[in-house]
Amino acid sequence: MDTGTPTNGDTEPARGRRERRAGAFPGPYKVVQLAATCVAFATAAAHELLTLRGGTAPDSSVHGGHAAEAFRSERYTRVVGEDPKPLWSPLSGDYQASDGWVRLHANYPHHAAAIRRALGDDPRPEVARRTAVEVEELVLAEGGAAAALRTREDWLTNGPGAVIREEPLVAIEKIGDAPPKPFSPANIPLAGVRVLELTHVLAGPVCGRVLAAHGADVLHVTPPDWPVLVDLLRDTDFGKRQCVTGLGAELSALAAGTDVFVQSFRPGSLARKGFGAEDLAGRNPGIIVVSLSAYGHTGPWRERRGFDSLVQMSSGIAAHGGLDKPRPLPAQALDHGTGWLAAQAVMTTLYRRAIEGGSWHIRLSLARTAESLHDIGRAPDGEVFEVDPTPFLTETDSDFGRLTHIRVPNASVELAGPRKPGRDLATWW
Repeated sequence: MDTGTPTNGDTEPARGRRERRAGAFPGPYKVVQLAATCVAFATAAAHELLTLRGGTAPDSSVHGGHAAEAFRSERYTRVVGEDPKPLWSPLSGDYQASDGWVRLHANYPHHAAAIRRALGDDPRPEVARRTAVEVEELVLAEGGAAAALRTREDWLTNGPGAVIREEPLVAIEKIGDAPPKPFSPANIPLAGVRVLELTHVLAGPVCGRVLAAHGADVLHVTPPDWPVLVDLLRDTDFGKRQCVTGLGAELSALAAGTDVFVQSFRPGSLARKGFGAEDLAGRNPGIIVVSLSAYGHTGPWRERRGFDSLVQMSSGIAAHGGLDKPRPLPAQALDHGTGWLAAQAVMTTLYRRAIEGGSWHIRLSLARTAESLHDIGRAPDGEVFEVDPTPFLTETDSDFGRLTHIRVPNASVELAGPRKPGRDLATWW
């Protein structure tokens, strides 16, 4: 794989501007290496499928700079001519508690309301007089999302870190019998593959975007009462159709006709509504179900609400300089990494299904991806160079206007622009 300096689109390095060396994002974590590796895995899986279908795979090299900026794609997606918008709500952020720091996640209205119930309209005074863990527990009890800043040692000893490390980075389990589903010849890896996506920010939508970039028919379902973060949806919904339907008969009919079902509800939540992996396999033998979570699929935190920025706080990533102040990653790398790894796992499992059949359940989590980032090792201190993302940007028309955005690295097809929720019928073609 190519993890060298970004180029101007040819083979010569771009001139006259500052560039970032591979692995030289700010901070000690090798985020660029993680990005390049995840993109390489997904690209290889797509090309293996293409070869199985009788096509000829193109060059599979991965540009490190492009992969890294794809892990920050939400920073670049905007309507042409508009200024960038804040990615965080005013209430979201790091707050100093009596013994450290805690992060509150308030981008969703119902999570913001939970914070206000727990801590008042201005959380700062209440947070300042309590410990970080007390604040975390208060917000979680109200149905909100928060995380205290923990050391790596605390995460592994007192938190669920040791249990999560026992989980596979990508768990792929055969959960039922079904005949093989061989592929017809095609020049696009995922041509004819249906993907039903029932997800929210950010790992699940990234997974769906990658699958769409390799030719899948991705239908993103938004429940009618589900709040939508439009700025993030228009970044991750390239190449997808968008429908609105509840968790009832219409969704069940869609699931019965899909190849892949991607969901990011907390573990056990959909099973209680009749949409667990085994339920889906019983109604649709041969289905591949992808379950994404924040804090793993086993252990005491498996049902805890979480987002990338919160898992960074909990797992010790944001405490790499100590507990005096959180130091987050320069990208939502846990979300993006998990999404790309999920897409790779889907394509690998489609290959296995074509040969041996079966129904399958794939499980990943942000916290387990965090452990993988820890295991990569630390980058030495050194000068950080900013890259010009221009070579990786393009423009596409969408329901939200003409958008500037980062191209999906190594995509097999050109992606249509994102569509507004409810734009499409809740049906397959």
